[in-house]
Amino acid sequence: MNSIKENAAVADESKFEYERILTGDRPTGPLHLGHYVGSLKNRVRLQDKYETFILIADIQALTTNFEHPERLKENIFLVALDYLACGINPNLSTIIIQSMIPEIAELTAFFSMLVSVNPLRHNPTIKTEAKERGYKELTYGFLGYPVSQTADIAIFKADLIPVGIDQLPHIELARKIVRKFNELYNCNLMKPFALIDKFSKLVGLDGNLKMSKSYGNAINLSDNFDLIKTKIRSALTDENRIHPADKGNPEICTIYSYHRAFSNENLIRETEYDCKNGKIGCVKCKENLFKIIKELLEPMNERRSYYLNNKDEVWDILFTGTKKAGLIASDTLREAKESMKISYSFS
Repeated sequence: MNSIKENAAVADESKFEYERILTGDRPTGPLHLGHYVGSLKNRVRLQDKYETFILIADIQALTTNFEHPERLKENIFLVALDYLACGINPNLSTIIIQSMIPEIAELTAFFSMLVSVNPLRHNPTIKTEAKERGYKELTYGFLGYPVSQTADIAIFKADLIPVGIDQLPHIELARKIVRKFNELYNCNLMKPFALIDKFSKLVGLDGNLKMSKSYGNAINLSDNFDLIKTKIRSALTDENRIHPADKGNPEICTIYSYHRAFSNENLIRETEYDCKNGKIGCVKCKENLFKIIKELLEPMNERRSYYLNNKDEVWDILFTGTKKAGLIASDTLREAKESMKISYSFS
């Protein structure tokens, strides 16, 4: 793969004007600090700059949770609640329930005719997730969800997709599929560009490379402060430090990586210096981190409390956003089918 700067799929905001963002999550449970660092924080910032569409991808959630579809409704609500708590403004961002836009499924079917199985099997994101989950046999839905993601992007005419570096292969595939569709049918669907978030991954409390619900190493945005304090206390630090006065290696410490994600520059430098010179123990360092995270989450908790007391308002936001998005999706699918010469009339 080319370097990020050279990659044709990566946006260059200095050269081009972008209008609409599409981003989203699979609703598999409450969101955590890893989601906040990797995407939510950026979405809140970007919603003031671009027209923002946020997709709650409940159909794609079934690729790894097909045994329990009955959990989707609650998880959709929990994800929407986390969005609103983080500062997603429904007056600026359109939140969409994927399964309520049938045009996505139809465009997915059309796109699936244009991609062979091998590129999907060798997609590094697919391979990594399959390995993490221990999948020996891949379902059609799991293998093909990058095609579904391409339909998500194209149906809403999004031209900018905020992703971590690990998701870049999906955007490259999306561009190839859309390009092939446009060339084959003389259509003009939007080709997406990736907006790369440089700090897009938070390690787990256990030092694992990724904070994840499935690994049980996450701090949820909805956790109460007592639980968060307990989780931080249990987090892996520099195992070679026995006493507070021992000189540490912050580069290998989970807590220091969290400071880098959440603390201001002064505290980051101070923490690094004090750790390397044995001037701060891990217990005190964890206490400092807890204060920072508590300060971050307090305004989120206030917004969360409001929406928990007004649950109907959450669903109204979801249904209103989905209805708005549905009009765009219907228009896009009509254009695609007319280009394919399969827009039938029985008048």
